[in-house]
Amino acid sequence: MTFQRLALIGCGLMGGSFALALREAGLVQTIVGFSASEKTRQRAVELKVINQACNSVAEAVQGADLVLLAVPVGAMHSSFAAMRDVLQPNTLLMDVGSTKCDVIAAAVASLGERLSCFVPAHPIAGKEVAGIEHAEASLYQERRTILTPLPKTGIHRLQAAHEVWTAVGSHVSTMTPEAHDATFAAVSHLPHMLAFAAVNALMAQPQGAAFLDMAGPGFRDFSRIAASDSSVWRDILSANHAEVLKQVAHFRTALDHFETALKQGDAAALQQLIQQASDVRSAWTLQAGNACNKASED
Repeated sequence: MTFQRLALIGCGLMGGSFALALREAGLVQTIVGFSASEKTRQRAVELKVINQACNSVAEAVQGADLVLLAVPVGAMHSSFAAMRDVLQPNTLLMDVGSTKCDVIAAAVASLGERLSCFVPAHPIAGKEVAGIEHAEASLYQERRTILTPLPKTGIHRLQAAHEVWTAVGSHVSTMTPEAHDATFAAVSHLPHMLAFAAVNALMAQPQGAAFLDMAGPGFRDFSRIAASDSSVWRDILSANHAEVLKQVAHFRTALDHFETALKQGDAAALQQLIQQASDVRSAWTLQAGNACNKASED
């Protein structure tokens, strides 16, 4: 399996890492790229992530037999619309978005007869730093990539997507878009929002800066994902707001239990709540193919 032309739409961490990994695996001849920022496009050329910078989505996609859409989920609709008329019937089109129902809706609304080219994908990998400078070929190795195929997705197209992500080191799973968005609202999107909220709550206090100066490893570990890219997470939380709000309700109920125990001075109930969480967390292990939450993208 070798591709003649990879069109990278979004020359950031995720897209750049995919391009480097595919080149390292010897599976692509030419890589072209487009990002909204001309500076980013030129930097991708300087770093030899792409062979050629293009001035538009359509220019990049023209003639490509593989397209990776690595833009924030809020930019998916316009990107699909811009490439629709130049997509070849046999092109494999994938994304790396952290939400799937909204991305699929954008594809359905924009791609027309080329919808069959699209295999939605979500590689569970990333860093807290964004940008092409941080791209690395090993980013997807031993990480999970989830495919959420559409009813119109042919078996051969789905198999090609599976092979591509396997070739860059991923363990590939399939889910429905609805199951994907519900799952990641629980294990990724809500935790990110809680980290953002906790840091904001700390710094909203008059002594917040002084408190922060005394923070140790516990705060460091809990707040790590609060350093994530704000525009990326704005789009993710907005796109998956219905599922995130369901998880907020579950969290609020759990927090209420702790608050009640504290108000009532019920040490036994407090310990039981802590022990319950401790037992679950102690028994849990990071499964092969899973990764830290994706934090940034161009």
